Amino acid sequence: MEYKVIDHFENKEPIVSDIYEKLISECEKFGTIYQSPKKTSIHLDAKSGFVGVYTRKDCLLLHIHTDFNVDNPRIEKTEKISANRYKHIVRIKNPDEIDKQIIDWLESAYKLKS
Repeated sequence: MEYKVIDHFENKEPIVSDIYEKLISECEKFGTIYQSPKKTSIHLDAKSGFVGVYTRKDCLLLHIHTDFNVDNPRIEKTEKISANRYKHIVRIKNPDEIDKQIIDWLESAYKLKS
């Protein structure tokens, strides 16, 4: 089955698509990105996936891949996925939460996967 980005916004609050639009707008400033919709998420790819986007009823969960650990209260969960790779989960409930700090983490992830 082929999945579409729009499918992930069915039965979601309108703010969820607003957050996603801001996320895409900010990530496109890094360079070329590809939106790869999967069954349960949308991967944003450079050469490979740098962030997984999981839509929820009223928010987005971002799974940001880095080569460093982030100790910050905004991180809901951190997983060490290999010797030098981490996945940080951040809940975004409003487009304004995609601020300089989040953008910096996203840009680091983009550069890592470019």
